[in-house]
Amino acid sequence: MFFKTREENIELWDRHMDVYNTEPLLPSMPTQRTFDYVLVAHKVNDDTDQKAQRQKAFIQQLQKKNITITRIIHDDKVFFGLRAPCEMFEDYQYLLKVSDSCNWCGDERGDVTQATRIRIVNFILHQTFINTGENLKELLMKDVFETMFCLHERKKQKRLKEKWARWSCLFTGQPVNDVKCYFGEKVALYYLWLGWYTKLLVPAAALGVVVFLYGLAFFNTNPLIKEVCQSSIIMCPRCDKRCTVWQLSDTCTYAKVSHLFDNEGTVAFAMFMAIWATLFLELWKRHRARHVSQWKVYDWCEEELMLIIGLAHALVVFRVVAAPLMSEGSWEFFKDHANTVAVMLGAVLHYLTIQIMTRVNRWVSLKLCDIEKTNSFAATERSFTVKMFTFQFFTLFSSLFYVAFFLGRINGHPGNYVRIAGWRLEECHPSGCLTDLFIQMAVIMLLKQTLNNIFEFTVPWLKSCLSRNTAKKLQRKCGHCYRKACRDEQGRVEPCDICKLRDWLRNYHLANTDAFSLFNEFLEMVVQFSFTTIFVAAFPLAPLLALINNVFEIRLDAIKMVRLERRLVPRKTNDIGVWTKVLEAIGVLAVIANGLVIGVSSDFIPRLVYRYRFGPCANGSTRTHCMQGYINDTLSTAFVTHPAVKKDFLPVQLIVNNTFNVTQCSYRDYRSDEDYTLTSQFWLVLAVRFAFVILFEHVVVVCKFIAAWFVPNNPIQVKNDRLYDKLARLKEELLEMKRSKSTDVWSPTADLRSASTDES
Repeated sequence: MFFKTREENIELWDRHMDVYNTEPLLPSMPTQRTFDYVLVAHKVNDDTDQKAQRQKAFIQQLQKKNITITRIIHDDKVFFGLRAPCEMFEDYQYLLKVSDSCNWCGDERGDVTQATRIRIVNFILHQTFINTGENLKELLMKDVFETMFCLHERKKQKRLKEKWARWSCLFTGQPVNDVKCYFGEKVALYYLWLGWYTKLLVPAAALGVVVFLYGLAFFNTNPLIKEVCQSSIIMCPRCDKRCTVWQLSDTCTYAKVSHLFDNEGTVAFAMFMAIWATLFLELWKRHRARHVSQWKVYDWCEEELMLIIGLAHALVVFRVVAAPLMSEGSWEFFKDHANTVAVMLGAVLHYLTIQIMTRVNRWVSLKLCDIEKTNSFAATERSFTVKMFTFQFFTLFSSLFYVAFFLGRINGHPGNYVRIAGWRLEECHPSGCLTDLFIQMAVIMLLKQTLNNIFEFTVPWLKSCLSRNTAKKLQRKCGHCYRKACRDEQGRVEPCDICKLRDWLRNYHLANTDAFSLFNEFLEMVVQFSFTTIFVAAFPLAPLLALINNVFEIRLDAIKMVRLERRLVPRKTNDIGVWTKVLEAIGVLAVIANGLVIGVSSDFIPRLVYRYRFGPCANGSTRTHCMQGYINDTLSTAFVTHPAVKKDFLPVQLIVNNTFNVTQCSYRDYRSDEDYTLTSQFWLVLAVRFAFVILFEHVVVVCKFIAAWFVPNNPIQVKNDRLYDKLARLKEELLEMKRSKSTDVWSPTADLRSASTDES
């Protein structure tokens, strides 16, 4: 064709010029198109200003280390593009291999990858000091430089967008090796762990759905539900002064929901999840070993709770006060479901508290790490992780522990109620307290996962949309630049300053990242793992919610990291670090908590005791269901004529349907009707509860140890690969030592290699 596009004509003209010109316009220069780092500072016109002098001193120190500086001014900002010479990495390559515990990392005998360049230049930048003794960290804190960042590589970034960071890849595998090459092993291990966690959630979620369907199958035929729905029992007021007596049948829906989650299948599911947590960790260690062995980093190594307790107390007080206030309100729905609404509002308040306390906990943890004065970044990271997770754990689970183990057990009885600041503590529903725990978990999980993901994605997305206008203006300004250099992505030639600035601004306007950016992602997932395992007996659908969330979380994090955030500094590692210990601790706590939830919080044990000791079947009757009369058996009677009871209830509270006064009411407890002492049935149920908890803990712990013993951490293939790798390294080292001794030319790299080999 005679008519070509403008781009084709330009490319054709470039080819002709390269052929016919004796001195080409664009020679192939040994330059690196991608800059290693970019420093940004505010423009200072006065050269005598202290900030300007510190900027100049730091730049001069970098130039003394042969780092090339490209300075471009844009509006009120000054951009310094930093590029280290290739010669600088010759000695660093061998040192890098030695620091990786003598694994063949792939960089030592080939070209230095951009990820490795960034790692090394990042180290050099932080080890550069000016004459005042200040380093880059201090200069950033004093606003001498505004920020620093490494650039995204357009070609590799585009490849990751196509293969990974897009919603169309929602149900496809992750290119973990590509992620490792671009973001480093630390980020790759996070996505490897998250993918493995999501994959193993499938059987847990499936079994949780089965348990839920099991409870749903007997939703309308359960005799305990029928007993509540058809009951004529009058219950005592739930609170002082404002609440009146109520009919047990009014809470039919609540009873149905309670037995939907508090059934026999819950026990088996809790045992399964405790063993699942162990298998997940052991199988993860094997899965990790295969990849870190493949990446040649297997042996790599690197060197105040009173506020939270007070917040938990405040949440308890809120629930105690909210229920009676709503019961006297003008809205009929709130009056009829005051307790349930109070539970849900308490859960929402707990979620808001979590959001506030997360920021407070982060600040406190960082301050404690500063006081601790750790000797390395790795030690600081470990210390920060333990502190932050501990604070977050108490913030998240304080309210849940109260609902699970204290709600309805320390409230007293008619004539002797326990009060906080004059307000009565809450009581459990006759169908049990597990529904309150379920509501609390469901609200927190749904709000936390949904809202967090929305804010986590929309904030950097909006920032990215706003920053595109600046890049588009520069693109139009650079419309006259048709040189091949500005379109070459192979790094062979140098682009013009406008194209450099456009690329730098594109990265500058992305969301900021730091050393703890990945920590936030880990913390979110480990907290979710805690919710999924610790109180799973109360919420069998938790693994399903976690699975659905994680399917989207993987792509959400990928899109955010590749498209919307500045490039993280690649870091080497061979494990997820202290998070493994945290997950193991959560697994142990899950066994204890689930055993206590089933043995103490749920009605599984009282129902078991009634069936085989006090029920119709235990007395030899076969005409009725074995659980017939269970609800009535768990209730005690309070007589209004008793002097102590008369003081607790006002006459207006004892009127039913505005028609007649009651002379007695029922409440959930095992007490004598005469003197309100605990009955022998209470002590029998309590003994069986403790016996069950001990038996459950021992059985599950034994199963966990057996599962861990049968699943070794390292596959045999990984051990063999490491041996072959060490053998190849030793052979190569011996050959290099012979070559270095046979030559007469002195080389600092060869000298360094020989010294390292002698030491090994």
